[in-house]
Amino acid sequence: MNSIFRPDVSSAPCMLGENNPDIIQQDAAPESAALLNGLSRVFGIRLAGHENDPDARFLADLARLFHLCRVDPETALEKHDTPWANVYLVQYGILRLFREAPSGKVSVHHFFSEGDMVWPVFGRSRTVRNTLCLTSVTPVTAWVADFAAFRSAIQSHGEGLWPRFALALTEEIAELTSMREFRKHTMPARERYKLLLEEYPELVKRVPDNQLASWLGVVPATFSRLKTATAKSRP
Repeated sequence: MNSIFRPDVSSAPCMLGENNPDIIQQDAAPESAALLNGLSRVFGIRLAGHENDPDARFLADLARLFHLCRVDPETALEKHDTPWANVYLVQYGILRLFREAPSGKVSVHHFFSEGDMVWPVFGRSRTVRNTLCLTSVTPVTAWVADFAAFRSAIQSHGEGLWPRFALALTEEIAELTSMREFRKHTMPARERYKLLLEEYPELVKRVPDNQLASWLGVVPATFSRLKTATAKSRP
């Protein structure tokens, strides 16, 4: 079929210049809006747009504690033998939670991505006996606050608020960790790899294979074989 290019029927504003008055110019949302939206999701609070609303004041008080931080891949944010000091709200990128043995062997426990909040769940992590490490996997943009100030601000807004918040996130991490350990002991590596592809497709695309292998509980060579065999079996 022959077609004739007709500017008069082309979709506007595609044919308009950037400064054409017919194009509605909209200001970009401030970075603080991303922080407030992230905090509202974590705490399950629906922002109604009223500054005097108690929930809005609560989130605004928390937001004042955070500053924006951008880091390159493989930047250490928290280290073992050092008290875990901060709470992180991931705006973009992936963080890796792991332990490292004196021999250098690494055990990956969890990955955190966009929208996740990361903080020292276990009391031991807040002391010099901390054994957990937190490192960026990709370039990361995150909101960072001092953990002690963050917890104090939540506690000041109501008795029982901190325990409810802490329990919800602790249970979530504990459930994911225990399920992964259960699968390691009861399922063959091939089945665990298939579940990894189904449940975490974005991580598979963005996280290096050697780190995924550690998370899955196999050596890199086994992970490579699983990856190759799965790719060949697909139509």
